[in-house]
Amino acid sequence: MATVDGGRTIKPYAKGAAIFDQGNAADAVYFITKGRVKIAVTSPTGKEAIVAMLGVGDFFGEGCLIAQPVRLATATAMNDCSITRITKTAMVRTLRNERKFADMFTAHLLTRNSRAEEDPVDQLFNSSEKRLARILLLLANFGKNGTTEQAIANVSQETLAEMVGTTRPRVSFFMNKFRKLGFIEYNGDLSVHSSLLSVILRD
Repeated sequence: MATVDGGRTIKPYAKGAAIFDQGNAADAVYFITKGRVKIAVTSPTGKEAIVAMLGVGDFFGEGCLIAQPVRLATATAMNDCSITRITKTAMVRTLRNERKFADMFTAHLLTRNSRAEEDPVDQLFNSSEKRLARILLLLANFGKNGTTEQAIANVSQETLAEMVGTTRPRVSFFMNKFRKLGFIEYNGDLSVHSSLLSVILRD
């Protein structure tokens, strides 16, 4: 972020605070330096669908770079966060002038695109158990920067159920199963072990 010259502000957000709301003007890109952020879309009838849960090192709000006039989703702090806001003008200027920054941002977009392609396949072909295991591994940043296990800030079973596309009792059943098998641990935060990958890989 130090390469961004001007147009950059850092702001703390408390748990539950909205970083931006669906329908707000899309005029900046955001970068997470601390905490987790939930991206959710609300239907005209008030039903909410969680489309992403992001962590440290992730960008969001990049739709403004493709002339998206308003936000298509709401971004909410899942815990205490520190968020860097970069104006659209500053972001475009930095992408043009800073090759390393541009390469890093492009890698981020490719990763997000790959995830977007994987999500519907996951919903169509995998069981609720496998979808939950995949989401837990993603939340734990499994494989990112060599990570093999990670503590996750408290995420409610209701939120996990929304992401998996199942009921909270089903999530509770699988979470207890994963804990008994030693794939996860509850100790204030939720610790996810790399052994959980076996749930996804098995036939």
